[in-house]
Amino acid sequence: MSAAQHVLVVEDELRLARLLVSYLEAAGYRATALHDGRRVQSLVAAGGVDLVLLDWMLPGVDGMTLCRALRAGGDLPVIMMTARAAEEDRLEGLDSGADDYICKPFSPREVVARVRAVLRRRPPQATPRAGLHIDALALRAFVDGRELALTPVEFRLLKVLRDSPGVARTRDELRANVYADHRVVSDRTIDAHVKNLRRKLGEAGLPDAIAAVYGIGYRWL
Repeated sequence: MSAAQHVLVVEDELRLARLLVSYLEAAGYRATALHDGRRVQSLVAAGGVDLVLLDWMLPGVDGMTLCRALRAGGDLPVIMMTARAAEEDRLEGLDSGADDYICKPFSPREVVARVRAVLRRRPPQATPRAGLHIDALALRAFVDGRELALTPVEFRLLKVLRDSPGVARTRDELRANVYADHRVVSDRTIDAHVKNLRRKLGEAGLPDAIAAVYGIGYRWL
């Protein structure tokens, strides 16, 4: 395990948050605590977070909403923590995209073991795209913590392509996903938007993220 792995603890019970941070640090992790949901996405967008321990009942933004937003924005591991132990609550937590679900009261040692298990299952993030974060709720995208100046159409193009890596998406598919009003636009218009998006990604340090597929459309690499 690398000591550089960073766990973000989002828990409004200050005593419990401090306890979890202490146990995580003793296990060799770097740990940061937040006590409400309002700064979670901005901190994640800044980069460097490897897993989020997320309480369900939070002031500001509730944990379930945050979990869905984090899942929509990427594959950052999330472990939900909650006193809601009913089966339907556990299923709702997992359906929201959580990688694991821990019911209170719990042993901090069990939490550390769950964190270790989830991070062990996480595939290595070895590509340059590891620096990309998409905030689906705010319609914002970041590369290594720096926001990309994208138009709404460019943002939707980025999300559609990034959500299906390696898949060739046709211009018709892209058109259907980026124009909610189903307006008629030409292939040349789609190509122009993709060209602008590729330029902005390149300027941010991701020059080869989108490949053209001859006669079809585009693919996220």
